[in-house]
Amino acid sequence: MNPDTPSNFSCPIPIREYASVMLAHGGGGKLTHQLIEQLFLPMFDNAALAQRHDGAVMEFGAHKLAFTTDSYVVRPIFFPGGDIGTLAVNGTVNDLAMCGARPLYLSAGFIIEEGFPIDDLRRVVASMSRAAKEAGVQLVTGDTKVVDHGKGDGVYVNTAGIGVVQADRSIAPAAVRPGDAVLLSGDIGRHGIAIMAVREGLEFESAIESDCASVAGLVMALFEAGIEVHCLRDLTRGGLASALVEIAEVARIHVGVRETAIAVRDDVRGACEILGFDPLYVANEGRFIAFIPARDVDRALALMRAHPLGDGAAVIGSVSEQPAGLVTMRSSIGAGRIIDMISGEQLPRIC
Repeated sequence: MNPDTPSNFSCPIPIREYASVMLAHGGGGKLTHQLIEQLFLPMFDNAALAQRHDGAVMEFGAHKLAFTTDSYVVRPIFFPGGDIGTLAVNGTVNDLAMCGARPLYLSAGFIIEEGFPIDDLRRVVASMSRAAKEAGVQLVTGDTKVVDHGKGDGVYVNTAGIGVVQADRSIAPAAVRPGDAVLLSGDIGRHGIAIMAVREGLEFESAIESDCASVAGLVMALFEAGIEVHCLRDLTRGGLASALVEIAEVARIHVGVRETAIAVRDDVRGACEILGFDPLYVANEGRFIAFIPARDVDRALALMRAHPLGDGAAVIGSVSEQPAGLVTMRSSIGAGRIIDMISGEQLPRIC
């Protein structure tokens, strides 16, 4: 090596320590996980956060309430099948449902860039109003801020939600048990690919629309039917793969899934091949997984398939004790594969 050559090389492989925040820290993969585990959880350590769930479940007298919050920075603001307004309402409603709660009330905070068209803002707010009515929730409080032109990328939306827990048991990763079946509510990958198709100007024979929807009604139907649900997780940032890995690591169990049981539409699969994406890591906004005892599988599948948002429901795998904290997949050709969280950022600004 030439001694005059600078020695401050940079490694392209993600490492644990960064001097500044990267886009990948918000992508739902390894770096997001590290940011939460190494910074936020130690700083705000408490029992509610320790659940590592989509929201916090807390007792208030005779009732259990679920509380969650989320921020939406999707680009573009309007996309096939929805916009940032529908995304903000449905995403927060779904997080409450994943806690086993019936969503009731939302707040909304708008950070608007100077110069953003009022007609576009009206369109976003109207979408939120429709989505709230469809989900059976009320938007009861909010806030508005305006930032300088060029500082806000149009509009960002933050929503928080409160719901009453309907489940009679803890719905959380720690409740997963060996022998549980893993149910997937439908096909995966449509939301992320719908947005990327707009960004990249891709056209397909049939339009790919986001699956953005409130799944609360379907989830409540499972509880009302007496299905013993152990854990729920919606498949947003990081997709199906990251959701499975998070649950396996927290519960210290092994999740084995079958590739042939995971539905991916042909047009979505084709777009993933063009863009170099793995459908397992592509974000969804109207899909979830449920961990339930094997004895309840047939009833749960029948109920889910009778609902418009669950007509493609399927058992994609099962839970065992070992190897603990690991997710594996049996491929379509019979080979084994370890499923891990994605290291970098596959789809930035997807929600």
